[in-house]
Amino acid sequence: MPVSLDDNPLNRAKNYSNFKYTLSIAGILYSLFLLLIFLSSGLSNALQQALFKLTTNTYWLLPLYIIIISVAYYLLSLPINFLESYALEHKFCLSNQKLGSWFFDQFKAGIISYVISLIAIEFFYYILKYYPHAWWLIASVFWVFFGLILAKLTPLVIIPLFFKYKRICDETLKTRIINLAHKMEVKIIDVFEIDFSSKTLKANAAFVGWGKSRRVILADTLKDKYSYEEIEVILAHEFAHYKKRHLLKLILINSLLTALLFFIIFKTNNPVLRLFNISSLLEMSSLPVVLIYFIAFTIVMQPFQNYISRIFEKDADRAALSITGFKEAFISMMEKLSRQNLSDRNPHPLIKIFFFDHPAVDERIALAESLFN
Repeated sequence: MPVSLDDNPLNRAKNYSNFKYTLSIAGILYSLFLLLIFLSSGLSNALQQALFKLTTNTYWLLPLYIIIISVAYYLLSLPINFLESYALEHKFCLSNQKLGSWFFDQFKAGIISYVISLIAIEFFYYILKYYPHAWWLIASVFWVFFGLILAKLTPLVIIPLFFKYKRICDETLKTRIINLAHKMEVKIIDVFEIDFSSKTLKANAAFVGWGKSRRVILADTLKDKYSYEEIEVILAHEFAHYKKRHLLKLILINSLLTALLFFIIFKTNNPVLRLFNISSLLEMSSLPVVLIYFIAFTIVMQPFQNYISRIFEKDADRAALSITGFKEAFISMMEKLSRQNLSDRNPHPLIKIFFFDHPAVDERIALAESLFN
């Protein structure tokens, strides 16, 4: 994969982003291709019949079916996955993770994905069997609550599997963050730091969890390189999302979209399944068809979801600047982040529509400038 030797940060960021867009599009198209081949070749039906020789109990066979197609998919998509998440990051000096560590993270992510998928799919087939006319609505409600549970478990269980997790030692920074949270009437249990630098040179910060698991997480690559004011304005942005209930609004929007997707599957699955000689959704072999629905629906709805997200992000930027008054810190923070993460500062409108759930860096800086004129 050739990389431009141009040392201009804007050109490097544009080259990096173009590779990311290309690999992302290739990955989506390749996934659809693999699923269509798996279905049209009859392999999905053949795998189901082979498993039925063990038992006809679908609930017992689903774990086997899912793990077989998951491993096959992972191996077949490994080249694109490797290029996108390992080779490209190293080519542009954004990662220092060793190959063995990367594969171990892939293994852990695969286990987590398998467990989550198994729970969701087992429930899907259960309600499909016992509630044939209302399954789409029940599945939509389950999807919401399952997502909330995962949001609570992520900071407690999932993040520690990939990064070392500790309470922040900088008492001055911790006090400033807690005071900011108090000022914005946001409750947090503590401020934590994770060792991003063990794997990536990118920077990030987050306000995660809900209820008693709500906490601030700072990447060490951000904590050690940004001023107190820059970190505060980042977290004021995150707290603003919570105060303005952006997450709840996104959950509601995504829930409605999920209900729409399941309703579309409910109404249209019979003729689609017949194309692949599958009798009904109750057949395990229909699972790749459901996955195709998900991928196609995501492609169609991505511009809308990104548009809504960008509105919320702009709203949070405006609130963070209003609360802190740190215009210069906000601008310097955006400049640093764009260089450190090789962000595409001014993407083509089509790229923005499909890939950007945040306003571009130049837009965010322009907003800060306009608010203080």
